[in-house]
Amino acid sequence: MASSCWRPVRRYARMNKDINTTNNKNEDGGGGSDGGDDDALLWCRDLEKHCYGELSFAVVQANEVLEDQSQVETGRDATFVGVYDGHGGPDASRFIWFAQQNGTISEEVLRSAYSATEDGFLSLVRRSCGIKPLIAAIGSCCLVGIIWKGTLYVANLGDSRAVVGYERRSNKIVAEQLTTDHNASMEEVRQELQSLHPDDSHILVMKHGVWRIKGIIQDFYRNAYPGKNLFAVSRSIGDAYLKRPEFSLDPSFPRFQLPEPLRRPVLTSEPSICSRVLRPKDKFLIFASDGLWEHMTNQQAVDMVFNNPRAGIARRLIVSALNEAARKRQMRYDELKKFERGVRRFIHDDITVVVVFIDHELLHKKTSVPELSIRGFTDTVGPSNFSILQGQPVS
Repeated sequence: MASSCWRPVRRYARMNKDINTTNNKNEDGGGGSDGGDDDALLWCRDLEKHCYGELSFAVVQANEVLEDQSQVETGRDATFVGVYDGHGGPDASRFIWFAQQNGTISEEVLRSAYSATEDGFLSLVRRSCGIKPLIAAIGSCCLVGIIWKGTLYVANLGDSRAVVGYERRSNKIVAEQLTTDHNASMEEVRQELQSLHPDDSHILVMKHGVWRIKGIIQDFYRNAYPGKNLFAVSRSIGDAYLKRPEFSLDPSFPRFQLPEPLRRPVLTSEPSICSRVLRPKDKFLIFASDGLWEHMTNQQAVDMVFNNPRAGIARRLIVSALNEAARKRQMRYDELKKFERGVRRFIHDDITVVVVFIDHELLHKKTSVPELSIRGFTDTVGPSNFSILQGQPVS
């Protein structure tokens, strides 16, 4: 299972249309009273079934071209969530696509899938860099979660995050972060980078009070939104020019010039992977890109999920984050909604949220649920090949 499967980027063009006129909702109307129902850049599927319970899925666009890509696959025996937060452009996040293959799942299978995805994207960079040199500076965080046979497997590159909400006897919900943030703002990440590059005095550079890997700022909004738009992730898919000398960019792209020639990879595509046997007290999982966690703590997020109806909860989390982003800019969310994509990137990032509820009575039962493949933000929904019992490779 969970083997990477590549399609040409153009094949997914129809799946990545940016929405600028209407808010996509469920067939039942979606919406709600949380303030997000008239946000033209907010997409949601309020509630869907999966083989172990229900899930809620929402995405909001901020960039001129959506850089968050995401997928949910529901099968007879497994549930898959993928959140791919691109940077520098959408090419890498659009490229990533995981599909079932071998009829089993393990940490090693996941590790191999990440490796194959990285190799595939770097091959695409090699073929394309002659006509599109900046593809060498495009990358993506990659968060994957799979529930199979009562066990959760999580793999992560970058600073998207998976959090479990578990219940204590006192009827209180507790947040536990399952992933590691591969971000230079974390002390342990800085220590790791310095230990891997002891002879590189520029591996970490602090500017304006923020740690930056190699001192690089990687997008257009770096002056207006300095705390967010720094190159801070230490692990990713892509970012080829920070991994292999053959992809170094010429001086016509000064933003991406390294202070000295690349002697060894600055970034890695080695994911952090963990597995967890789901316990009766584990009530739900939140998978989200860092655009959510910039405005909300883990505990705030699980409290909101625990204390509100399931339907539309992913949208509710995003709206809460957008209200906070607007407040930081001394405005109201109603004013924020009036800004177009691209302009909104000065205020908040693209945000993807998937909330997966675990109904434990279903964990060891054969249930009849739709086998669906859902691509975030596009309302592209179709049959899924993601079924352990099939055990057939996806070509």
